[in-house]
Amino acid sequence: MRDPWHRRAGRRLRHSLKARLVTVFLVLAFALSGAFMFGMQNALSIGWRDAVKPLMTDYVDRLAADIGSPPSVERARALTQRLPVTVRIAGAQVNWESHAREDVGGGWRGHDRWAGEEGLLVRATADGHRVEFGLDVRPWRDRPRTWGWFTLAALLLFTLLAYKVVRRLLRPLDDIRAGAQRFGRGDFSQPIPIRRSDELGDLSGDVNAMARSIHEMLEAKRALLLAISHELRSPITRARLHAELLPEEGGAAVRREALLRELQEMTDLVAELLESERLGRGHAALHREEVALAELVREATRGAAVATEVEPGLPALQLDRARIRLLLRNLVDNALRHGAGTQPPRVRVARDDGAIVLAVRDFGPGVEDAALRQLAEPFYRPDVSRERATGGVGLGLYLCRLVAQAHGAAFTVRNAQPGLEVEVRFPGR
Repeated sequence: MRDPWHRRAGRRLRHSLKARLVTVFLVLAFALSGAFMFGMQNALSIGWRDAVKPLMTDYVDRLAADIGSPPSVERARALTQRLPVTVRIAGAQVNWESHAREDVGGGWRGHDRWAGEEGLLVRATADGHRVEFGLDVRPWRDRPRTWGWFTLAALLLFTLLAYKVVRRLLRPLDDIRAGAQRFGRGDFSQPIPIRRSDELGDLSGDVNAMARSIHEMLEAKRALLLAISHELRSPITRARLHAELLPEEGGAAVRREALLRELQEMTDLVAELLESERLGRGHAALHREEVALAELVREATRGAAVATEVEPGLPALQLDRARIRLLLRNLVDNALRHGAGTQPPRVRVARDDGAIVLAVRDFGPGVEDAALRQLAEPFYRPDVSRERATGGVGLGLYLCRLVAQAHGAAFTVRNAQPGLEVEVRFPGR
């Protein structure tokens, strides 16, 4: 069920620094405006009322005298047509109102508020009539509405301008975030652009300097590892040649076979180290072509004691054929090596939610849950089920993870109870 819009908006507001800053500015502006208007209105109204009261009293006396005693309706009507005032006459001979109460909006309410203040708007004639005056607000009724819309439009405009200014001020944060994501993917080719010479500009420069240092260390490590691996190939080849020349009879034959096995492990180690460093460069190391993953699975499992489940009609993918063969070979060998023997490993290829999933599962003891996160790290082997005696140097799953990531696929290792399952999820086309 989708969350209501107000919850989604609340999450965006809590997550967006720009939106929170604009909100703070608006709340501060409204608070300052409200406090200023309230304070000035109260400060001015007290002095204005004291100053205007005697003037108003004299003016109302003149209006009442103009109406006369007994009150003249004609004079009162002429007065209301000439001035924006309302008149109400009550007495024994004359009872008349110039305007109905609903027609003048706040006119009579204004009169009622002032009527209790020492008879400011109320006069009594000599013949006993009561004359009450008020303000006709109809000429000004639409003007506040116009100003209200104008004020709302101005506030919206100021809000938009504030958002634009804040977005411009915080634009380096977007650049830093994008740069950090690139650096996390191993792409150091494009530094973070430095747009300003303020604190955020200094931060961008510092992050760029840190990225350069990390890149230099990674390149130095890669160069050293490649150099050592290349240099090891020659002495290993010579040692293998000398071992091949050992006699094949008697006790020397046993030592010869053991030495050849050790040399083969060293050869495999060097080859895997070189391959891991090539794959460490990501997509640049791949030679993609149209490949049917189901066909590669059948080739990799031909002749092996492995059960396969391949969904028919799967589309071809853009894959590096040699690297996917390496991934399949390592996963199948790993499953055969660590399976319990009661049930053959299973290789499954199927479509799942638009993706193509390759899953290899053994039915062995599995590993501790705490070791799952480190299982695809280089040279890592759990103590219980993956001893050196079982073979391998701890680079197989690491190479598989590098191959999957270079293809943009998700690589997951989990306990299947029983056994261990490795899933590679290739994005669909």
